[in-house]
Amino acid sequence: MNSNSNASADPRIEHQQATVRDIPDQERDQLIVSATMIDDAWVVVSRYCDDTWQLTGGPTNSTEGQKQLNFTQAPRPFRGAMKEMMYRYLRSGLDGGVKPNSSTLRRTFTYSLPFLRYLEKLGIRDFGKVTPIVCLNYVAASKKVQQSKKKGEPALKSRTLENRFRAVELLYETSQYSSMPFRAHPWPESSAKHLAGQTGASRRDKTPLMPDDVFTALFQSSWKIVQSGDRLLTLRDDVDKELLELTIKCPRAISKRRAKMLANRGWDQGFRNFTIALTELSTACYIVIASLSGCRNHELAYLKFGAYYSREDDSGEVYWWMQSQSDKTGARMTEWMVPEAAVVALRIMDRWSAPLRVKLSEQIRELRTENPLDPRLAELLRHSDAVFLTSRKGGTKVASGRQISTKSAASWNFILKSFAKNNHIDWDLATHHFRRKFANYAARSRFGDLRYLREHFKHWSQDVTNDSYAFNENHEIELYAEIQSELDDLKFGTVERWLEPSTLLAGGYGRNIVNFRRRDEGIALFKDHGSMVRSVAESHAIRSNGHAWCTADDQRCIGNSFEKSRCGGCDNAVIDGTHASFYQHSYDELLALSRCDDIGSGGQARVRRDLARCREVLTLIGYEPKENSA
Repeated sequence: MNSNSNASADPRIEHQQATVRDIPDQERDQLIVSATMIDDAWVVVSRYCDDTWQLTGGPTNSTEGQKQLNFTQAPRPFRGAMKEMMYRYLRSGLDGGVKPNSSTLRRTFTYSLPFLRYLEKLGIRDFGKVTPIVCLNYVAASKKVQQSKKKGEPALKSRTLENRFRAVELLYETSQYSSMPFRAHPWPESSAKHLAGQTGASRRDKTPLMPDDVFTALFQSSWKIVQSGDRLLTLRDDVDKELLELTIKCPRAISKRRAKMLANRGWDQGFRNFTIALTELSTACYIVIASLSGCRNHELAYLKFGAYYSREDDSGEVYWWMQSQSDKTGARMTEWMVPEAAVVALRIMDRWSAPLRVKLSEQIRELRTENPLDPRLAELLRHSDAVFLTSRKGGTKVASGRQISTKSAASWNFILKSFAKNNHIDWDLATHHFRRKFANYAARSRFGDLRYLREHFKHWSQDVTNDSYAFNENHEIELYAEIQSELDDLKFGTVERWLEPSTLLAGGYGRNIVNFRRRDEGIALFKDHGSMVRSVAESHAIRSNGHAWCTADDQRCIGNSFEKSRCGGCDNAVIDGTHASFYQHSYDELLALSRCDDIGSGGQARVRRDLARCREVLTLIGYEPKENSA
């Protein structure tokens, strides 16, 4: 379901005008802003006259507050115009664009408020009096308050500034259909992106790449917890069953008996720590699934009970698939190939979420009994059967107690940071870090540079365009594009290092590169250094086999497996300083082997040959072989 699919599907809304400027007030106030469907009946959620518009749909990892437009937050002179503009944007989008989803509309409204308050301070109460000078002064004022008193860092990051300035651009465009239009573009010769210093920025500028040691520690800590999950949940279920029987007999004794029941079953850390352990279990499952799938937070939030299945190919290889929903590209139901370790975590979450899913079902039945057309019912139904659930105060009020709903993205970021801290992992962990790390890891797997958690990524060490993947029309193509982008970055970085004049290289192809650099042929062939790097990277197959970079078109060379020392003279090999430890270690072993008197003359000859190969490689890349090494 798209974020605003409920509202846009209501035929009453579809027949409403998108511009309200010339509609009589009484008729305008009755316009439907949002509606939802319950049991094939449309129910109005918000009308134009409401001070707060409650939007429908949107990803389930957003809270009710994140889908509200509270117009009382805007300065009074602009409230009427803001309603006209937000309604226009909701119904038609920008010229030539698509209609915004609820989160985009809410974000635009929120980032508009600082500008409105700035105008109010200047005494401006009409958008018609806003000039480009006023807008550029707002840009300067926004940048002036960047210095943070706490850390000396920008209080408003460039991305936040860009969002603020984009909101001003949107106000200008939508105001042309309101009773209070801007007279001129806020910055005719510039753009929000440029003014915020975001020109040329990419996704990788915003998403830090988690270091290998951090990711390894994080995954290992999580996997250890997941492996003990069934035991912990069995303990919980046994205690809950006994408590239910005790409640019937003596309700007041429950709180006193819970810790004792746990202790009788081997848990001596108290009920509070048991609750913490259950929370950590769900966090560990999230980390394992996010790490092994590359899913975004909202895609994991959509996961429901039993969201996995397997397929077996002709050779008996089993491939696991995870099913969920993606709002990012409008793909809706989407599937991801995952290793079996992710399925283990998914099964744990099926069990973990069972009590909350039961409570949510009870709340849904309760609301149906009270009012079968209560708009709150539609929201609860969207979370039905989800596995990453939570119990919280506020939100949709229900008589039976705390609301059950999917964990929000903000909650997950807080939980993940706490998990990392509790496990002594020095990283400011956030939900979006997993997708970038997954793409990088999968790219390194295809690059041949697979160093950690190999068994959990066996399918990604193959070409993900194989039949099992390519023939699944529901898989997420965008993730593969991100993997390819990471692969390109890895290749470009490797080639850029090769072409640096100070980089020492061995291997047949490595020596050719050194000669190429000495002749300065790149100056004549390419317009600049970047073009040369890109051309070399794109025109060569480059893989790491652990002891060299192989540029051969296939992987059938014996140097990739049995006779590794052969790469030193291979015309397809490039060896640099990153391989020094391998050749020094090989040199040490061969030196020890040369002192053996039981390997025969043929063995001695081969050892001498390989010693010479290792010595030559080490010398060429700037290392002196250590003859006295152990």
